[in-house]
Amino acid sequence: MPQDKVLTYNPHPTTPRLVLPAGACDSHVHVFGPAEYFPFDPARGFTPVDAPKETLFALHRLLGIERCVIVQSLIHGYDNRVVEDAIAAGGGRYLGVALVPVDVPDAELARLAATGFRGVRFNFMRHLASPAGIEGVVAFTRRLAPYGLHLQVHFESCLVHSLAEPLARSAVPVVIDHMGRVDAALGAEHADFLALHRLMRNPLFRVKVSGIDRVCNSSDYTAGIALAKQLVRDFPERCLWGTDWPHPNHHHVPDDAVLADSLAQIAPDAAALRQLLVTNPQSFYRFDA
Repeated sequence: MPQDKVLTYNPHPTTPRLVLPAGACDSHVHVFGPAEYFPFDPARGFTPVDAPKETLFALHRLLGIERCVIVQSLIHGYDNRVVEDAIAAGGGRYLGVALVPVDVPDAELARLAATGFRGVRFNFMRHLASPAGIEGVVAFTRRLAPYGLHLQVHFESCLVHSLAEPLARSAVPVVIDHMGRVDAALGAEHADFLALHRLMRNPLFRVKVSGIDRVCNSSDYTAGIALAKQLVRDFPERCLWGTDWPHPNHHHVPDDAVLADSLAQIAPDAAALRQLLVTNPQSFYRFDA
């Protein structure tokens, strides 16, 4: 295991220009540590600098974000306590998505749901592959339904073609991370984005228009913004947005204020912005009113 700690986030983000609507939600972040209290998983791929809840809360105050969904990271593996701790400190404004094995007991699913978790995530990336396989995960969704938990999936863009049919058999709603990790440089007519777009016609699915900084290499994220804008336009009631702070496994460290300001282009009027940041997450994640 590498011992050099990696700083994955910008410790000095700039101040955004865009004023977000009241109740705005960051629907995709992680928290790391402090490792002294929440040990990192021995099987993790790298060792990050701590990115604790206090740093996340401070970032959200800067950005004007009042609600959040924290996604458990493989940095902490199946030990979801680090997210539970942040949820408890969030005063009802922070909820979670857990990592669990498919043989997790029903009692633990019930406990997670009662604690403030709204879903479970499975990875289908080369460096984060789920050992359960897609059929095992789809079968597992029948156990999520009684607890009001949804399925969240993170996959390589090329896998959208093979995952679309089994995911459509999920017993619970499915959230697709980071626009399916498409290559934005290939444009909206590329087969992977077209398959994602077809998938989104099914009301079972939601998509996170996060990761504009991951799906393209241009410094202004123009290509990623264009795809996010199209998804928000075509599926306004089923898009969610997040910063993906603190940006693990990334090719650069983005400025979170730049990501927030990009919303002015992704959702270019007040109604669309409120739908994306307030109405959709309120309805889907069930924050306290």
